[in-house]
Order: sequence, then C-alpha cells, then structure tokens
Amino acid sequence: MPTKTKGELEAEISQAVIRFEKEYVGRGPLETRTFLVDDLVLVRLKGVLAPAEHKLAGASDADRGRDLIKQVRQQLIESGGPLLHAAVKDILGVGVRSTHTDISTRTGERVIVFTLDGRPEYDPAGK
Repeated sequence: MPTKTKGELEAEISQAVIRFEKEYVGRGPLETRTFLVDDLVLVRLKGVLAPAEHKLAGASDADRGRDLIKQVRQQLIESGGPLLHAAVKDILGVGVRSTHTDISTRTGERVIVFTLDGRPEYDPAGK
C-alpha cells in the first residue's frame, strides 16, 4: 500500500529538479511546481534565466541569442537526463520513457514533461 500522497510525490520531484538545476546547470529556479497527471509528470519552473541569459535574449541579434539559450538548455537536459530519470524513478517507482522540455526566453519559465512507463501509485487520501 503506497504511503505517500500525490502532493508529497509532487513536492519530492520539485525538490529533485531544483537540486538538478542548482548542481548541474549552476542556478536554481525562483519557483517550481510539479503536477502528476496519469502517466505524465509536468514540472513548471519560473525564474530560470541567469542575468547573462537575459542580456543575450535582449541583445541586438535577439533571435540568435534566444536560439543559443534554448540549445544550451536542451543540451544540458539531454546530458543530465539520466540523473533526472533516476531521481524520478526513485521517487515514483516508475521508469521514465521520455523527457520533453522548452524554455521561454521572454518570461524565464521552463517546462519539463516526463512521460512514464506506467502510472505511479500514491495514497489517494491526499489526492
């Protein structure tokens, strides 16, 4: 019988993603929120851009700056993916099938979506 609630699992995933961002990317988000929906995990991070990234996104060649930021952030997720997948599997007891991400250089928000190998179990009392 699962002992953790949905909210507790969501909070643990948020903390794991924050740890990843701080240790792997070098800077943590200002706010993180996680949502479990069937076999999906949606993580929304706010305030993820570093000051240099803000300047790059607003430079005279802003399109190129935005593209560079997105490429670097995508590559960091690709190379650090196994760490994130292991953390999610450890928390939920279900493996990660794939990861999808995007970042807004305008708002400084990032979303990460994990598709899972199955639906995680949790104590329904916490919804």
